[in-house]
Amino acid sequence: MQNNVCDISYAEKVKIFSANYLMCMTYIERSNDDPRHVFTRMVFSKLISSAHALEDFLDFNGAKNNKNWYYYRELSAAVRHISLAANSLKHIAIRLGFYELGDTENFEADGDDAFLFLVQTLQKLAPAILEEANRLEIPVPDGTFFSSEFPGISSNKLLEYDMADDFGQEERERQKRNIVKLASEFLGIARYFDRHAFFEPYSIEEIIKIVPDTINEVEIRKYQMLVHNLQSYFDTYVVHGGYGSREKKLKQFRSLFSVVFHLLKMMGRLLHFYERHLLDVGFRDINKQVRERLASIIDPNKLIRYTVNYGLYYVCHFLSTGKEPVKEILNENIEQASIRVNVPVTRGFHSRPSLLVAKIVQHFGGRVDLCVGDEKFDAGSVLDIQYAGGMIQHEKITEVEFRGDVRALNDIEKLAASNYGEDSVGKGVPLPDDLKYLRQN
Repeated sequence: MQNNVCDISYAEKVKIFSANYLMCMTYIERSNDDPRHVFTRMVFSKLISSAHALEDFLDFNGAKNNKNWYYYRELSAAVRHISLAANSLKHIAIRLGFYELGDTENFEADGDDAFLFLVQTLQKLAPAILEEANRLEIPVPDGTFFSSEFPGISSNKLLEYDMADDFGQEERERQKRNIVKLASEFLGIARYFDRHAFFEPYSIEEIIKIVPDTINEVEIRKYQMLVHNLQSYFDTYVVHGGYGSREKKLKQFRSLFSVVFHLLKMMGRLLHFYERHLLDVGFRDINKQVRERLASIIDPNKLIRYTVNYGLYYVCHFLSTGKEPVKEILNENIEQASIRVNVPVTRGFHSRPSLLVAKIVQHFGGRVDLCVGDEKFDAGSVLDIQYAGGMIQHEKITEVEFRGDVRALNDIEKLAASNYGEDSVGKGVPLPDDLKYLRQN
């Protein structure tokens, strides 16, 4: 078996793995321009890759368990995670004009404020890193990078859109099914974040109560992956060109989970750094000492304040405001049908059956109407169903019609077959396995 150990000293290796990283620090320290202009996507690319390579090298060689090298290692982690978070905000700022999400003036201003905090933090880290490199006798390269090497990613003019959207009937039907799948999953994610929605900024005391107990890296990364999957599925199976789509609704739909995805990416990185590197969970003196040194450069309270009052707030905002247009897209693409089912025996549409029907409709997200004579009632609303139930009972109707999303109708039919989950005296009975989701929460 070939020996992959490189036969040079640790000192020589750390010099090699630190070279680009330290050149970045020199570039940042010497830059006098507005940091919004200094930190381009290409600067972040260089920062992230060089910090990651150095961090991996230090980890591989045991720096996390060495008092002399532990701080240098933690500084590289700080640069990587904060650069990744800031890069997500940079992406949003560059793409915001293409998102067409309506009034985003406050979002843009708040994003600029959060971005400025992150890049100013990187500016504070640069001299500390160069000082630590000097203490460790790691030579800082004589050369430096120049701003001309890091142009902005945007250009004045887009390339011509010359791809024809020439779908056949079969492709359009397939696209409709894919849009329904995506819209339903988006609404499911939006329902989860409804529990975190807030209207006034949290105080730092309130934030500390929810981070990391309720809002933490693991939870946010889970939803980041779900939203990323939506974006990937959309680009593969709905509109191959992404933003090239000439269908405005679809373009805005993709924009919704794109902006949410990048906000979740930012949150995930900042929560990881806060929980792993700034939160007081270390059990050794060196952990506490290094944490305090990092906290003197990177304000932990400001970091989680931006994570929650900017990141989480706008994740909830865009998911919430996106629900109605996404429901509209869903209803334009779902397969519609109608069914006739019996009224619950013997108590009619009182609270339990009304709630279960509404939960089915809400689960799928598409429109379903409960039809009583010439009247239509929203079957996704418990109150509407109970109001209809009063008419049904008064007129002694025994069978009603539901019209709308065929997926919901299939489950309403199963629910009706079990007398809406109760016996003749109103006591709950087991539901079919397909409807177990109705018993959750």
